[in-house]
Amino acid sequence: MIVITGGTGQLGSQIVDRLIERVPADRVGVSVRDTDRATDLAARGVRVRRGNFSDPGSLAEAFEGAAQVLVVSTNESGETAVAQHATAIEAARDAGAKRILYTAHQGTADDSAFVPMVDHAATERHLAKAGTPFTALRNGFYASTVAHLIGRALETGELVAPADGRVSWTAHADLAEAAAVILADEGRFDGPTPPLTAPDALDLDDVAGILTELTGRSIRRVVADDTEWAAALAGNGVPAERADMLVGMFRAARRGEFTTTGPDLENLIQRPAVRVRSMLEEVVDQRRA
Repeated sequence: MIVITGGTGQLGSQIVDRLIERVPADRVGVSVRDTDRATDLAARGVRVRRGNFSDPGSLAEAFEGAAQVLVVSTNESGETAVAQHATAIEAARDAGAKRILYTAHQGTADDSAFVPMVDHAATERHLAKAGTPFTALRNGFYASTVAHLIGRALETGELVAPADGRVSWTAHADLAEAAAVILADEGRFDGPTPPLTAPDALDLDDVAGILTELTGRSIRRVVADDTEWAAALAGNGVPAERADMLVGMFRAARRGEFTTTGPDLENLIQRPAVRVRSMLEEVVDQRRA
């Protein structure tokens, strides 16, 4: 049995879809907070059980009989995230899993300027201490983030954001397929994987240039002050703590924390990775519709 947490989430659901193309559905289980959202998976033969990172007892049941457990990182950050990940790791170990996998990040580091990278590093230490063989998936930065960063650029002609750096933007679909390959071929990686990224790293100047080509109108990159940008987010209802965390993403990018790329993702999925340009084409088409 292979159990995936967050099986109805943006990444987890795609991992399940790709995995049941490779192994029988009755060998796949999901741990989800709301089982009502997973009725379609149950209908396809996937084992569905309730599991909540804040409820170790539910995880014990969700992970029962699992040979492998993939812990998809939570949307929380800081101590809350690390504690939830640790709870899931310990529950997987106690359930007798032979391997624990975790969705980390290419930029995982204790000294990162972006809090989630520090959380990933702390979680990887828990994995190493758990005493069970583990694989930490060093995923590239989700390319879907770019759609949020461009903001109203298509309407205003200005892409406004803090100073950044090149980022190895990588599609959820590619990362999901890579995870499915690794789960189906147990033991392919021991410990942290090589960077699982698209082959290119782009900054927002590059993104503005692509948008200019796609739309036929000038999209100008405008560099905003960190503090002013965070204040604008807060003024639009984003909690101040989250706004500050997002500024940390730009600071980390400026330091080159997300520039690393490698061939391993494409080698795993046996095809070219999705490029940012393709994703931006979809964004432009959607906003024109």
